[in-house]
Amino acid sequence: MSSFNFSLLFLFFFLSRALAQSSAPAKSPGPAPSTDIYKILIKAGQYSVLLRLLRSTQVGDQINNQLGSSNSELTFFAPTDNAFSSLKTGTLNGLSDQQKVQLLQFHLVPSFISITNFQTLSNPVQTQASDTYEYPLNITTSGSQVNISTGIVNTTISGTVYSDNQLAVYQVDKVLQPLGIFAPKPLPPAPAPAPPKPKKKSETSESGGPAAAVDSSDAVGVAGSFGMVVLSLVAAIFNL
Repeated sequence: MSSFNFSLLFLFFFLSRALAQSSAPAKSPGPAPSTDIYKILIKAGQYSVLLRLLRSTQVGDQINNQLGSSNSELTFFAPTDNAFSSLKTGTLNGLSDQQKVQLLQFHLVPSFISITNFQTLSNPVQTQASDTYEYPLNITTSGSQVNISTGIVNTTISGTVYSDNQLAVYQVDKVLQPLGIFAPKPLPPAPAPAPPKPKKKSETSESGGPAAAVDSSDAVGVAGSFGMVVLSLVAAIFNL
């Protein structure tokens, strides 16, 4: 009898627990994993220089923060390692921290552009760099080819690295160099020639020095000669 009661009690406990678990609300699925620009580029490979720049300038963190907002969209033109290696030696090291930030922002368009929608853009295209005057970006299409021009560099999109409805990452084989950073600076104007110094008048000529002395001696010579002539005439008259 006791074993029967124990079995009945166990069955009651088991059924109660099963009923409680079935009536518990189902757990809602967790949030979808956020897009991470670092993971995308690491998975794609050949972007080690770009990754280093994104980390050192914290622009990569800014991109991830923007993508964390459901209302934010981005298109990123990602230069490969070969693109950076084609720059002149010391180009990146010669940039200030702010210029490096602006260079990366110039590769970002604050909207999602699918590969088939580039022909709908109006030039110059607004990037996340400061303005379209110093940082103009012009994008045109020719068939399926997408051409990009900065005023210094001309290149094309050579592939799609990643694309969803919020972020598009496209491979470019040249670093997009904006005019605001890489345009040749005009040479400073040459200094104006110094005005000629005024010529000083000779003090001796102003104060009756040698020049005046010469004039005086000539006058005395002429007067003496005239006097001798007069005396000669007077002597001749008396002799008569």
